[in-house]
Amino acid sequence: MTRNAPTILGVFTLLAACTVYRAASDIPRRLSPQGCRMSWMSPSYLLQSEFNTSWTPLASRYSLWLYREVGWEPHQAMGTPVLFIPGNAGSSHQVRSIASSAARQYFSSPFVVSDEFSGRRMKPLDFYAVEFNEDLSAFHGPTLDSQIAYASAAVTYILARYPPGTEIIVIGHSMGGVVGTALLPAVHISALITMSTPHTLPPARFDARVEAIYVRNRDVLARAATPILSLCGGATDMMVPSESCVLPEGEDGGEGEDEGGGYRRTVFTSALEGAWTGVGHREMVWCHQVRWRVARAALELGGAASAGARGGCWTGGGQAGLEEGTYEVLPEGEHLVLRYPRPRGARTYLVPVPNAEDEDEEDGRAFVLYVSAGTISGVSPHHATDLHVSVQLCVGSSADADVACSSLAPTTLKLLPSPIPGKPFPVPDEGSDESEGVVLFEGEVPRGAKGDGDRRRWVVGGFDGRYDVESLIFGGVKISLPHSGNSRLRLRITLARLPANALLVYRLVPQTAGDSSCAAPSFYPLLMHTSHASEIHYYPLTSDKPVSLHTHSSAPYVPPLRLTPSLGFNLTIYSAESSCNDITELSLAVDWWATAGRIGTRYPTTLLSWGIGIVSLLLFQAWSAQGQQLSVGELLGMFVRRTMPTLMAVSAVVALLPVGPEYHLGIAGEMGMGAASAVLAVFLVGIAAGVVCVSWWVLVGLMRRPEDVGLRRSTVVSMALVLLLIFLFVPWQVAFLGCWVIQLFNCAATSRPKPYPGSVPTLASTPTESIPLRERIQDGDKADDEGELSVDDPTPSSLHARAETLKPPFTTSEHQNMSILLLMTWLLPLAAPVLAVWVRTLQTAGYTAPFSGDHNVLKVAPVLWLVEYLGRGRVLDTRTRRGTVSARWGFVVVAGVAFLGGGRRAYLVYDAANVQMGFLLLCQVASWYSR
Repeated sequence: MTRNAPTILGVFTLLAACTVYRAASDIPRRLSPQGCRMSWMSPSYLLQSEFNTSWTPLASRYSLWLYREVGWEPHQAMGTPVLFIPGNAGSSHQVRSIASSAARQYFSSPFVVSDEFSGRRMKPLDFYAVEFNEDLSAFHGPTLDSQIAYASAAVTYILARYPPGTEIIVIGHSMGGVVGTALLPAVHISALITMSTPHTLPPARFDARVEAIYVRNRDVLARAATPILSLCGGATDMMVPSESCVLPEGEDGGEGEDEGGGYRRTVFTSALEGAWTGVGHREMVWCHQVRWRVARAALELGGAASAGARGGCWTGGGQAGLEEGTYEVLPEGEHLVLRYPRPRGARTYLVPVPNAEDEDEEDGRAFVLYVSAGTISGVSPHHATDLHVSVQLCVGSSADADVACSSLAPTTLKLLPSPIPGKPFPVPDEGSDESEGVVLFEGEVPRGAKGDGDRRRWVVGGFDGRYDVESLIFGGVKISLPHSGNSRLRLRITLARLPANALLVYRLVPQTAGDSSCAAPSFYPLLMHTSHASEIHYYPLTSDKPVSLHTHSSAPYVPPLRLTPSLGFNLTIYSAESSCNDITELSLAVDWWATAGRIGTRYPTTLLSWGIGIVSLLLFQAWSAQGQQLSVGELLGMFVRRTMPTLMAVSAVVALLPVGPEYHLGIAGEMGMGAASAVLAVFLVGIAAGVVCVSWWVLVGLMRRPEDVGLRRSTVVSMALVLLLIFLFVPWQVAFLGCWVIQLFNCAATSRPKPYPGSVPTLASTPTESIPLRERIQDGDKADDEGELSVDDPTPSSLHARAETLKPPFTTSEHQNMSILLLMTWLLPLAAPVLAVWVRTLQTAGYTAPFSGDHNVLKVAPVLWLVEYLGRGRVLDTRTRRGTVSARWGFVVVAGVAFLGGGRRAYLVYDAANVQMGFLLLCQVASWYSR
């Protein structure tokens, strides 16, 4: 069984990988279904040919376009400029959905301005878009810098076409938001809107220069006064983890207005009024529910006269009085319910405040009001009826004629979704319409309330209740809710000790009273899960239908924010009337299937880095103090049986330490995640070791070739030529790929079966180099040290002793070559992304396009010399001599960097391995001179 341990672990890893892949693929449907309607437009694009190399040398590589909606707006620019910046592998044509929506909102018909905007003297929007030829900017810092430089020049060119003092709005999708953020601070940029932009964590952490851009942007986000809005798609976005989309807190420690009038605001599309749906990464630019609101926001920003005008504030309505007989008093404890009110003038209703014996007097009571198809204080669906409702706080007895009232300031005023019973929410490929939604009003009232209604649909008002659950979930818990009777429209449930992390998903199953004879309520029970102010999810509650609760409050490798706590869930149940649909019980437990999928999408880079660390530990074992050798298969078996349990224990202990979000798992020391972090660390170590075993099987399959391929031996001249090409033309990653291919062929050549004595020689087995008949030994002592056989003592015992002394650190060069090949194979994914960027640049920008930033020969010189050295059939001396430090300890350093910092900064792992290869060669040279 122990001999088959690597095989068992590899098979288990393959099964686990398939399971996690299926679980991850199921996340959008299970956690946050997408309800987006397709957008339609009539696009045309006008090339800005005047924006040429006289403005920027990058004009020969990129281009700038002006979007025009055919048949709706004139071709010439005439309004407020907007610059759209696409993301990684994005296109300038992605601007068409938002630009078309802006044009069709501003113009009610072709070339006719809508009355909604003409009376406000607002201008249309001129959408410009940069074309980056679908560059892979997420993987390459210099490419991202080039895009930043071009976008900056594009802003200068665009503003030069408008009157002095004109400001521009910048919209960026994905990595385009990173480019837009890098343009700040700039006084001529009035606002920045980012869509699915990873602000705090690079999606590909293989390039230190990308990290440097993020460091600069982090300072910009903390200090720049320009208003910034970040839209996040939530769990439906499988390309960019949405926790990295949340804007970091400013210098004041939070979101909102700052002294300069700017603000930082993050909004998840599931909380976006009128959308209420998760949105995929690519769908973010064309989802109708999102693009309509982005275009509307841009129109409003373009019409704002000042930074302060972009925000909103509540003002009191002063004192008012009630005339005797003009109002209706409801019995205490009864809800205000108006179904289809008729147009009969203004009506006033007094709702007495119920006794607050069980409530905290300081908190008071929250008055909750729902209005369907109407308006409360200017908040309404897009196409609302003429039903208008106001809420006031009244002081005085209902029996007195003199009752003084003043407007009640809301603590919450927004739209709630109104799911259709029997249909999924959101409806696939349809979602919600702009005219849908129920207005929710919440206000803290210690004394009383008043409401007056005008017309249509229904109005429901009453008071709320609260329910706290302090216990932590272990395996599951059932929450029995008190019967509401006819007393509360909103029930708050607090799970104070429940870990809130992006890795964890909880399964909530509601239970209702259940009676088919009940009449349908005006508003079915709706669950609102609030992770933080930016992320809200809505779920219609149906008996026995599970709901998946998830959050992006805290996550691996994302800096913690004060406004996004890592502990505690806040649930709110809204219902219009007491009926048999009241929720009586909630069952809550961890959804392990969805949790596995979330883990699989957060730790691919970590698995890669930890795999390099495991390979480094294999080489540490091979480089033993006595210079003994084991094959890679034997090393894997010894690692799985002996070293892996120790590594799991150490990793579990580190996971319990408060090392910070940038190290190890990225969640170490987080409240409520201690035991879970330790278990996850053990699991990931096992999976990483299993993937190493599987990768070795793949390499063995690649090396099984029938014949050898003749490769010329490298020379000093050819090596210098390769380094010169790297310095002048090709990126060093190309040389690394070539070294890997050469090493693969070398291993394939040395692993072929050797001809046994008496067999017929073949061309491949016939030596092509001259073999001296006799070695001349100049120095007997030197011959002993270097492993050369002296002919002075030809006795059998002497020959056997010298055979043991001459036994190389690896019995043949085969195993040493294969160990180095395994390490290079795991380093290859760290270099491959830049290769893809280079090839893409050659295809789109031409073979003469400059590709700067990757011509550092030191990044690949140790690998080149090591492959050349081993390719000559030589063997590295791995023995430890007295008074020296063995090169094997460098592999421990590489493993330490991989396990501690590789998940957050994978590029450090390559640098450490590259230095270790150079250290091996230096030790080999030193051993020559020390003899």
